Amino acid sequence: MEVDNCGPVVKMGSGYELRFEDGADFEESYKERAVNDLRETPERRAEALEELRRLIREEKKLYLPTDETTELYLLAFLRVCKFYPDSAFKRVKFLYKLRQKNPKYCNDLLPSLEKNVFSQNLLTVLPSRDQHGRRILITECGQKWKVKNCSLTEIFRGIELVIEAAILEPRTQVSGTVLLVDFDGLSINHVWQFTPNFAKLVLDWIQYSMPARLKEVHIVNQPYIFNMVFAMFKPFMQEKLRNRMLFHGYDHSSLLAHLDAKCLPTKYGGLMDIETDQGIDLWNLLCYYEDNYKVSNEFGYKKKK
Repeated sequence: MEVDNCGPVVKMGSGYELRFEDGADFEESYKERAVNDLRETPERRAEALEELRRLIREEKKLYLPTDETTELYLLAFLRVCKFYPDSAFKRVKFLYKLRQKNPKYCNDLLPSLEKNVFSQNLLTVLPSRDQHGRRILITECGQKWKVKNCSLTEIFRGIELVIEAAILEPRTQVSGTVLLVDFDGLSINHVWQFTPNFAKLVLDWIQYSMPARLKEVHIVNQPYIFNMVFAMFKPFMQEKLRNRMLFHGYDHSSLLAHLDAKCLPTKYGGLMDIETDQGIDLWNLLCYYEDNYKVSNEFGYKKKK
């Protein structure tokens, strides 16, 4: 990771750059998508923000500033709920209640504390968006994952950190995210790390809490034993998410039917000559925003005295 005139950047492969965008403006194509997909207009955005702020202020036990410093964060909740303030507020409350109930997974979410999972090279944010403008996160939960060196809790916390950075990108708020989970080399030892309680937590976070539009989940290189993992998640999965899950096995052509080859590494049949081995660079990029994470870690329901 290095810092240039445009801010922190991770150089990947030959000519690829990963940056987390912090500008409020985006291209006309994103503006059209915001109108068509999210019902977003300047008037509706202003009205919805005002109403969401009012609802948050009335939730007396919840600490979440409603001034200009959190406007982009609140827009993430509104955009995922298509600018219905009541739905966005419900998501806000669910997120902070989930965090309150699950401190092991959600407290002290700071990049500086989670170096280990990134050093294992299990998480990769691709430098190019897909053909629909969506961010792509790769999680490798098979042969790369050494359970003695890295816990499932650490993997989830690492994903939370990445998503928290991505949701502050206006383009990502509008277009959404794609998750590619690589289970190549999944073993029974890996399967034993999963529990129904963990599956419910993850799906509660994705379906009811996370202020991000998860548009697709691509499962690749999964062996037959993966069915044991999926069986734990399936009872808690709503139809909307189930319809967005795509299982490709080892068939790259199946994956490429959904994601353009230009935005995928060669090991998944794509054209990007990059390796998924720059976890520490990604960690350094997230650490650049450590102060922002410290601020957001203070948000939530007040502890009972």
